[in-house]
Amino acid sequence: MRDNSARRVRWFPAAVVSALLAILASATISNLDRNPQPQLVADGIPGRPLPPATTSTPYADLVRHALADLDALTLPNGATLAGNNGPWRFVWPRDASFVAAARCALDQYAEADRILAFLDRVRPKAGRWEARYFAETGGVPADGREPQLDGSGWVLWATWFCGRDLGRYWPMVKESADQIVAELGPDGLPAASPDYWEREESEVTLGTVAPLLTGLRAGLAIARTLDHPAEAERWQAAFDRLSKATDRHFGPDYPRTPARAVSVLEPGMKIGIGGGADAIITILGPPFAPADAELDQAIDRTRNVLTQPNGGVTPGEQWRADGVAWTPQTALFALSAAARGDRTTAEQLLTWLDTHRTASGALPEKVNRDLQPAGEAPLGWTSALVVLTVAALERPLAHP
Repeated sequence: MRDNSARRVRWFPAAVVSALLAILASATISNLDRNPQPQLVADGIPGRPLPPATTSTPYADLVRHALADLDALTLPNGATLAGNNGPWRFVWPRDASFVAAARCALDQYAEADRILAFLDRVRPKAGRWEARYFAETGGVPADGREPQLDGSGWVLWATWFCGRDLGRYWPMVKESADQIVAELGPDGLPAASPDYWEREESEVTLGTVAPLLTGLRAGLAIARTLDHPAEAERWQAAFDRLSKATDRHFGPDYPRTPARAVSVLEPGMKIGIGGGADAIITILGPPFAPADAELDQAIDRTRNVLTQPNGGVTPGEQWRADGVAWTPQTALFALSAAARGDRTTAEQLLTWLDTHRTASGALPEKVNRDLQPAGEAPLGWTSALVVLTVAALERPLAHP
């Protein structure tokens, strides 16, 4: 009988490698089936004129196109569409707030006032802001989306950032800030709410908490400016509770959901197991809040975790693993870097966004694995964030 042991030794590794490659190929095909390569839904808004340049930086053309798209997405009644087509053709308080702030960053106060006035008309007299509104009527679509608490924070921040006609918007400010206060539970955190991930949540997320911290800080500044001491005192107490609870339940890494484990090496320090990194950590720092060195490191760590092979950023570590980058979250990290003085990172991300515009010059919602624009284009939130980022590179943006 021949001794085939040598042959078996030679072929065993090859067989194992072949099996592993087959498994990987199968997993890749399965993942592509679950997460197909997204394509471009629409490219630009026909007939939008380019406005004059507002900056002399290398990003002048990027900003001109972003502003042209924001002009086209803003209706005469002040309703600012998230996008021009289908399911994007509604007004989200979050997106509209960022557009108003972008306008004010360029001293375009009349345009911003129309946006804030629309939000003031549709504001909830009590309760959470709706996820989105019909642009023409201000009505609420009957699509089953739950109200979203983060709207209270975004609207407060945009109103403060613009800083004009604060007395006119005081009822909206008061109702939004009071709603945040009413939502805080015994642990200092609000109840679960959908956030910018646009899905039902079973526990509170950083996507809700971060905007609320910014909103209360902005509401406090407005209350003091308008001399409303009772509200300022009440909101300060709520802000202190929420701030401490955020650090206690989310710190030091600030994952999407509260940390669930305690370090054995450093007793009492929580570890963010389960929640995963989330791009919304950027809202905890400049230009939405004062600078903090430890938070800067957490933001940079989060960006590294969320950066995709195509160079952009995904919304979160628990987001679907499809290698697709989302432009609003990439732009959030660009804005954060610019506001924190990290010009190199801000310019790197702005250049990536500039490079991956559509043929019409619009900023798309996503960039797919083939480095092609995908989703809706233009996307109002991304356009606004790009304008804010370039403004932050030219001069510091104030925070409440």
